[in-house]
Amino acid sequence: MILPVYAYGQKVLKAKAKEILPNDDDILKLIENMWETMYNAKGIGLAAPQIGKSIRLFLVDTQQIEKEEEKEEKEKVGIKRVFINAEMVKEFGEEKSYEEGCLSIPDVHGDINRLSQIEIKYLTEDFEERTEIFDGMNARVIQHEYDHIEGKLFTEKLQPLRKRLIKRKLENIRKGNVKVEYRMRFAK
Repeated sequence: MILPVYAYGQKVLKAKAKEILPNDDDILKLIENMWETMYNAKGIGLAAPQIGKSIRLFLVDTQQIEKEEEKEEKEKVGIKRVFINAEMVKEFGEEKSYEEGCLSIPDVHGDINRLSQIEIKYLTEDFEERTEIFDGMNARVIQHEYDHIEGKLFTEKLQPLRKRLIKRKLENIRKGNVKVEYRMRFAK
């Protein structure tokens, strides 16, 4: 089932999410609905707070954005993963800037500086514990989605001038004055 994406201004987007218990029977159905919602909105990542659930769950599919030359080499570098109760172990490497956007903040983009590598501990959808190192675009998308479960938005990392330039756009999103091709839920 395609769920509405919660828009900028919703309180759930600014709250630190709670851990998920292993006996949560509804989690697999929620994950299935989140995949469907993310693909419908043409996203590459989605966190539970973005669908109104303040729980530590996000999913990432960077396989969709693999570069043509990587596909030609038949070397898959993209990932498709579910992250439950993720904990960032460390962020390291070179700081790089890249333009980011967010399904909860449509039509707003900006260059964000992030470290190029991460080590993250998480549970799979089968509640198996893993610790992995990611780099490049995989690390960036994971960092973006991880920020969501920590109650942070990418707009908070923008340069001060860019923040001022998007202020009106953010207010319009908060009020529901934005057109998107997917279902959204706006602040009341």
